[in-house]
Amino acid sequence: MSTHNHPFPSPFSESRRKFLAATAGAAAATAFVAGIASGSRAAVAARPAQPAGKAKARPALKEGETLRIGVIGIGGSPGACAMGLGHCLSLVDLHKKGREKVQVVAVCDLNSKYLEQGKSKIEKAQDGVKVDTYRKSEDLLKRDDIHGVVIATPEHCHSTNGIEAIMAGKDVYLEKPMTLNLEMALALYGAASANPEVIVQVGTQKTRLPKYAAARKMIEQGVIGTPTFSQTSYCRNSKNGEWHYGFDKNWKQGDDIDWNTWCGPLGSMPWDPKLFSQWRRYRKTSTGIIGDLLVHEMTPMLMAINQGWPVRVVATGGHLVDKDMENHDNVHIAVQFETGHQMIVAGSTCNEAGLETMIRGHKGNIYLGGRHCEMRPERTFAEELDPQKVECADIGDDQDAHRVGWLKSIRSRELPPSSVELGLKVMVIVDLATRSMWEGGAFTFDPKTMTASKA
Repeated sequence: MSTHNHPFPSPFSESRRKFLAATAGAAAATAFVAGIASGSRAAVAARPAQPAGKAKARPALKEGETLRIGVIGIGGSPGACAMGLGHCLSLVDLHKKGREKVQVVAVCDLNSKYLEQGKSKIEKAQDGVKVDTYRKSEDLLKRDDIHGVVIATPEHCHSTNGIEAIMAGKDVYLEKPMTLNLEMALALYGAASANPEVIVQVGTQKTRLPKYAAARKMIEQGVIGTPTFSQTSYCRNSKNGEWHYGFDKNWKQGDDIDWNTWCGPLGSMPWDPKLFSQWRRYRKTSTGIIGDLLVHEMTPMLMAINQGWPVRVVATGGHLVDKDMENHDNVHIAVQFETGHQMIVAGSTCNEAGLETMIRGHKGNIYLGGRHCEMRPERTFAEELDPQKVECADIGDDQDAHRVGWLKSIRSRELPPSSVELGLKVMVIVDLATRSMWEGGAFTFDPKTMTASKA
């Protein structure tokens, strides 16, 4: 266990809870996010409650109209994280393949070099369709002709960017993890809940895999009896550690990169191009394995087991191989839910042999390691139950399926499976597990008051 202090200590007060419940306006919510991250929590708690804000009316969409998408945070240097640029090129590809009528019309990044490179690549792929560039997200969001935005900024910016987009009336694809910490997640959840007409999808694409919906149906039908505990993992290996994204040592603060805006809710920090590019390696800007990798596995499992809110979390983390990385390279998490169901989660960037993905029940077990959903009876119930197997369709690239699903939600107004509420439940685990690793001990969450504390 590290002796470092957690960057976001979280003694939730009643006044802060009431503030969250009452706040949905962009200015109030953004101020809240900035306050909690910078540590000025007393000032935030003392701020008077704001009236619930309503989002700007979204652009009217005609039947068969081409969807116009903006992307905030594109990245793109050689060897660097370019998640946003990847979304751009994938959306262009979906259009070319006839899977959706969509264009990328605007991109925003705090790095001017990324903007220049990204604009050129996207316009070339999009056969010359013009792409406008912005250094400030608020300028992109002012456009009335944009139907939706993809947010692929570092996780400490997700809540602020997401709230701004919701209040601008844009449907949102918000990359994982939903936010950096729980309080940021609560602020985003407040804004989204106050504006249910805005579609918000979190970028955890495995919720689209049919096997998880099949498992949920089995559980709801009582096939495995009482769900007792489940397990999942995301484990991979690399010789030199993870997230060593490339960067240019000659970047200039202000000219090339708007560093102060990037720091945003974290407060002022010394200029550091390495931190700008490799934020996942540092605990102030990322939860590392937990937020970047494990949310992919935990989100569909929470959807499948449907056991309510996580109420108790304990976790351990170690620096076993990548000792230069501040975040852990090996983690274990134990979660208990409202029903008593327990989940075991493992993550590693120094060994790729993960746990078998499965849900255990009193009468039978559901195996989800492959594409299909298979139930095998427990020995005690073998004479009463027959094995079951649900053959699940191959949906192809699940990330493309997730993007297409979001675009269809923009048209149909149907809620996506990877919702903000599901994302909030996952963020309870992410935040409490992170605190447990750094501070030691178990942490609890009370869904009635939406408050967390050390057990």
